[in-house]
Amino acid sequence: MGSVGLLYVGAVLFLNGLMLLGRVDARSAVPLNLFVGFLQVLTPTYLIFTADGDTGQVLNASGLYLFGFTYAYVALNQLMRLDGTGLGYFSLFVAICALAYAVLNFTMLGDPAFAVIWLHWAFLWALFFLLLGLGRADLTRFTGMVAAIQGWVTAAIPAFLLLTGTWQALNPVMTVLLALIGAGYLALYPRLAGRQRTEEVAATV
Repeated sequence: MGSVGLLYVGAVLFLNGLMLLGRVDARSAVPLNLFVGFLQVLTPTYLIFTADGDTGQVLNASGLYLFGFTYAYVALNQLMRLDGTGLGYFSLFVAICALAYAVLNFTMLGDPAFAVIWLHWAFLWALFFLLLGLGRADLTRFTGMVAAIQGWVTAAIPAFLLLTGTWQALNPVMTVLLALIGAGYLALYPRLAGRQRTEEVAATV
């Protein structure tokens, strides 16, 4: 994933997490979702067109569309006041694809830390599916907290490590830390589970 794009994925995940936690008004999050959605569609298109047959670059770029379309969808949900079920089922598709990208990072791309990051994203998008697609409003606060955390640990921090050229050196450490953080989500659920009306969160991520 493009390092600069990954940084702004962190920003929008953090913002959308705060939105689900009730700290940010949903409509006020629309501009950033549009900006990052556009960036994450434009960037992979450029990378694919300039790949010159490099299948690894095409593979890495292809995953960016999952984020770009998600954030554009979030923004359109708010602007058009959609019920969120379409976004929820699209999130199921993204979650399944994220599992495939995790396997490919473990095997073909040789990046175990990013493989664990893709597992984090698969979990988060599965939560979006449960929340929006199946109307599990009790998961609202839990999903919001997971999204806010992931904005930093799966996006912003890795982006800075990539931008400074230290990602490969710290890859084994990041793999372990990310796995531990993933396990830590289980401890959050009992503290954050609670009922909330589905229609209050139907158009958000």
